[in-house]
Formats: sequence, C-alpha cells, structure tokens
Amino acid sequence: MDRTQLTNVLRATGCAEERGDFVFLRDPARAVPLPESKIENRNPKISAGWLCVASGGTSGAPKFARHDERTLMAAVRGFCAHFDLARVNAVDVLPAFHVSGLMARVRCAATGGEHVAWDWKRLEAGELPATPRAGEPWVISLVPTQLHRLLARPASVVWLRRFEIIFVGGGPLWPELADAAARTGLRLAPSYGMTETAAMVAALRPEEFLAGARGSGTQLPHADLSIGSDGVVRVCGEAVFRGYFPEMSTTREFTTEDLGRFDERGHLHLLGRRDAVIITGGEKVQPAVVEAALRASGEFGDVAVVGVPDAEWGEVVVACYPGETRAPNFERAVAALAAHERPKRFVALADWPRNAQGKVNRAALRATVERRFPSAETGA
Repeated sequence: MDRTQLTNVLRATGCAEERGDFVFLRDPARAVPLPESKIENRNPKISAGWLCVASGGTSGAPKFARHDERTLMAAVRGFCAHFDLARVNAVDVLPAFHVSGLMARVRCAATGGEHVAWDWKRLEAGELPATPRAGEPWVISLVPTQLHRLLARPASVVWLRRFEIIFVGGGPLWPELADAAARTGLRLAPSYGMTETAAMVAALRPEEFLAGARGSGTQLPHADLSIGSDGVVRVCGEAVFRGYFPEMSTTREFTTEDLGRFDERGHLHLLGRRDAVIITGGEKVQPAVVEAALRASGEFGDVAVVGVPDAEWGEVVVACYPGETRAPNFERAVAALAAHERPKRFVALADWPRNAQGKVNRAALRATVERRFPSAETGA
C-alpha cells in the first residue's frame, strides 16, 4: 500500500483532517485543537511521519503519534504472518479514529479483504450484521467490556462463534471473562498494542487460548519486545511511531508505561501500569489487581480503581462503578484482597466515563472522586 492508497483509506473514515503535508486522525466529536502553529507546508513533501493519530486520551491531553505507510504496512505484514492470514476480512465495531479501528481498515484494504463497519450500540442491542461468508476466515476486534456484554446474549454468542479470530485488547481481560469465553468455544486472541506501535505487537493465537493459555501471547514477527530492569515493556521495530507531533524521532524504540513479564514460553503477561501505581500507607497497589479481584467476586459488572490524595494515607484506593447497576455486597467483593488493597471507598457514578473504544477515562474518574470527597473525608 502506497501513500495515495492509504490516504484514500483515511479519507473514507470521515475522521481525517488534511493540513498541509500532514493528515490528522482524531475523534470528530471531541474538541481537540490541532497544533496550528506547528503545521507548515514543506518542500519537498514530507515522506515520513505524515499521518498523525491521536493518542493518550484516557489519561490526559491527547498527543498525536506520527505514522506513515511504512510503519502501518510493517504492522500489517507482521499481523498476517502471525495469524497465517493472506486476506483479512473484518467486521469492525471500533471507531475509525482509534488505532484498532484504523488498522482493521488498513489490513483489509492492503490484503484485498472485505471491511464491514458496524455500530457498537446496534450490536449491543442484538442487531447483528450479516453472517460472514462461509469458507473464508473473518475477524473482529472487541474490548473486554464489549465481549462481556455480548456473552450475555445467546444469539450474539452463536454469531461470534462464526469468527476465525476474535481479538480482545484495549484493557485487561479478567480471568472469569476469559474462562467464560473459552467455555463457549469462542476463538479469542487476547492482544497487546497501542497507537504508538500501530496496534498489536503481541497476541495469543486462538488455538493457544482454547488450549488454556492466558496472557497476551508471543510477539508478532515485526516487533521486538523486552522487559527492562524496571519491569517496563519496551517495543522495537519498524511499526513503532516516528515520534509525537511535531517532533520527529530517529529511533524505533518505544518505552511504554506498562509493567510486564515473559513466561517460560515467551508469552507476555501484563502486570498493570507503572503510572497507575497507588501508594497508600507506604504500600504499593496495582489498580488492575484490585479490579480483577472485585470482578471475580461477581459483585461488579464494571469497575475501575483509582488512587486519590489523602492527608493520612498519602493516597487511598477508591473503587468506582456505574450507578445504574445493583448495589454490590462490598464485604464479599473485597474478601480476596489484602488489607492495604481494599478500597477505602466505593463510589457509584451516574455518568460512567467510558470512551468509544471502551476505555475508562481514569483522569475523569479521579477528578470526580476528588471533587465529591475532599481528602480528609475520603480517608475516613
């Protein structure tokens, strides 16, 4: 796929804004200002890093990761080799301005496959798109919350069984959800990636998942993953972005904020985020660990854990959940947690800040809790 072909794919999304030699891909519903003072027409035409994809919207102000046809095609080649796909056909319920939705379109276009865009709300309501053609593999990408909701509908489960691969990413796949999907025979491929790496760089194959493997699988052929001495995941390879706009990076290595480990088979297991660690009373708490235990209790359909400042503890652990759900049994919910991991407060929120790709806006959650409960009261 050359630049002209990729530009045509971008224009078809309705999310692309062309400014000089750059193309910015972002959510048209969000008022994210473009850095006008940095956009210049240049001669000769920019050949690298001309596609700027919004990143970082769940934890702070969005930045624009610079990509181009070479970074995206490196990711496509690695993806196809890892899953042994010559042609990619995808039903796509993720927004085009998100890297997963973008790459679904790019993979289909680059391999001559079919791309079917479908609104998530319609799918959640039970309105299923046409059955994928028999005799040719189809794929779909979901975030864990979407998978959780589809599993509650028998008709949706039957429909999902027709997919050769069901990619799951964008957040932790909690064990109970993974096991429930495996019991129904769904061919899941839990994956790991981000905007800066042109989507997935590690993934389990469906056969491994159904055989009982968990985690994020092995690295894809185009990526080189390593764990630093600080436990942080680092990614090298030709699909790594070329820096945040307007800077241009000459290195092809990205240090994430994700903590991880490799098992004896070389499978990546994520342990949470370095920038999300809560330090309460001198003890370190990973929100992902607390969330997994709360979900495993069966008391929460959705839950997110944040740390907020506290005069006594430094920070306290606060668990937030959608207010329209039934009242949880909090004592049962925290039974499997260590004392320092147990939330000091549970907060029901009427407006659950989950974005179009299913990620919770933790900055918004934290700000809401801090406004509602001053530090002295939160630590009570």
